[in-house]
Amino acid sequence: MPKLEPYSRKLDYSYQLGVFPSLMLLEARPECAQRLLLHPQGLENEGVVKLRARCAELGVREELAERVLRRESKKDNCFAGLVFKKYDCDLAEDANHAVLCQISDAGNAGTAMRSLLGFGIRDLAVVKPCVDVFDPHVLRASMGAFFKLRVRVYDTFEDYRAEHPTRPLYPFMLDGARPLDDVAAEAEPPFSLVFGNEQTGLPARFADLGQSVLIPQSPEIDSLNLAVAVSVGAYAFTHPKR
Repeated sequence: MPKLEPYSRKLDYSYQLGVFPSLMLLEARPECAQRLLLHPQGLENEGVVKLRARCAELGVREELAERVLRRESKKDNCFAGLVFKKYDCDLAEDANHAVLCQISDAGNAGTAMRSLLGFGIRDLAVVKPCVDVFDPHVLRASMGAFFKLRVRVYDTFEDYRAEHPTRPLYPFMLDGARPLDDVAAEAEPPFSLVFGNEQTGLPARFADLGQSVLIPQSPEIDSLNLAVAVSVGAYAFTHPKR
């Protein structure tokens, strides 16, 4: 088998680290799993036993790879991980979408993915320049949610809009024209919730592209963390007070 390289964008594979997220990968994308990496100290772990059994059913090679697990996780107690082939997705036209524009933090990206799945939004557009969605740190933060989403990366927001030209857009902005609860109560699916960069938010032009949304908050803070804003917005739009 070829030597496993340190992760980079250029590789056609990535690493899902951790027992539970790896089980999620095997549940949602079993055809992508290529190699099961094991830590010799974790072979009796209950989750590792399940991983090994499922990989044996799928014909996925297993190997002891303590050094690779430590290198990629930066931890000494990562007992298992999967090498998997990267893949492309198309977004469902009849489903609600979330759009993350120029998100740069791996933890924010992964946490947002987990929240979106939890609130039933399974289609995610990510607009460049952006974090690498296959980065192991993004995947670990998503706790396996990534594999149950349809995630597509676009060069520009205009490219996303060209593919989905008619759906209503709801850009979340600090100077949004209407408060979240009011807008969510009126929204009819399928819709797209649009969020901007952690530092700069969405450019002012987005206010003209759809109904801009404000999450009311205390004046004691200047803004919410991006992953928190995604969670609040996704919940409000999928559990509206009509």
